[in-house]
Amino acid sequence: MNRIARKSGLAAMALTMSLGLAACGGEDPADTASDAASETTSETPTEEPMEEETMEEESEPAADAGADTFGPGCSAIPAEGAASFNGMATEPVATAASANPLLETLVAAVTEADLVDTLNSAPEITVFAPTNDAFAKIPAAAMKDVMADKKLLTTILTNHVVEGKLSPEDVVGKQKSLAGGNLNVKGSGEEFTVTSKGTKMSAVLCGNVPTANATVYIVDTVLMP
Repeated sequence: MNRIARKSGLAAMALTMSLGLAACGGEDPADTASDAASETTSETPTEEPMEEETMEEESEPAADAGADTFGPGCSAIPAEGAASFNGMATEPVATAASANPLLETLVAAVTEADLVDTLNSAPEITVFAPTNDAFAKIPAAAMKDVMADKKLLTTILTNHVVEGKLSPEDVVGKQKSLAGGNLNVKGSGEEFTVTSKGTKMSAVLCGNVPTANATVYIVDTVLMP
């Protein structure tokens, strides 16, 4: 009986030692996986972020909208901005005129006559645009009366407009204004004049000015119908 007990004790001791050795010699699977992941991370080369290559677009220089203009008054047109030839070329005629300091009185008259939308929406027209000094030639009292008479003001303003975008070659001759009056344009090179029933002569100060929907000839005298 004692022999059996001793054998059982020895067997239990042997089993305990065997488990202990196994525990010391083996590694925890979780630790093994963690070590493997760590080694993989350290061995993987770090990729440097790629620098984005920026390509600068080669922009073509803007076309010179004033290349074909003529006349002594063209030098008064600003070189840059909305009032420049390039600036006016992108806008319909009334909007283009509103940016030009030479045409402030004309713009005020056009606004008073409610012709801004009419001129801006016209498909193709030619406008003889009187400068501020041109309107200043009209006596103040007479100008006040004209501005107060919308019908008369409209007639005077539309007497400065003809159909079609007319080049210097095409504008020469007799032209019928939108007011029904006859305009007579003479000239060549850089010297052009315009006459109407109520105006003996109006000189073109700066001609062949392009806008989005019109060709403009800036003149020094209002063309009375």
